[in-house]
Amino acid sequence: MALKRMDNIGIVVEDLGVAIDFFRELGLELEGRATIEGEWAGRVTGLSDQHVEIAMMRTPDGHNRLELSRFISPAVVQDHRNAPVNAFGYLRAMFTVDDVDETLERLRSCGAQPVGEVVQYRDAYRLCYIRGPEGLLIGLAQELN
Repeated sequence: MALKRMDNIGIVVEDLGVAIDFFRELGLELEGRATIEGEWAGRVTGLSDQHVEIAMMRTPDGHNRLELSRFISPAVVQDHRNAPVNAFGYLRAMFTVDDVDETLERLRSCGAQPVGEVVQYRDAYRLCYIRGPEGLLIGLAQELN
């Protein structure tokens, strides 16, 4: 049995609407929204009595998805949003964009702030990290041809 693909990356947020707006501005498409609850869901996650609002965002090429989740219950237990880039666990999601500078300018209107500088890695990429809504760490990469 072989691995077929990575289905999605999940990020827990406080404000689902703000997160959706941010990732739409980045270029992802809202595939759908749903409420997940019930005994079956708790059996999957190990969280009994879970009630979660989710939004599935899709990359323009249709190959990757980002699942945004807002837990109504149970309450969120830890907050890693402002962890530095050398912290254990979820670090960041990296997105390839046409133009880092233009994308960064657009995302500033959604509250994005650069973590460091836009840098060039060899003749391959221009890269930067930003903090998006709720302090989420996002990487932007521009391929250089």
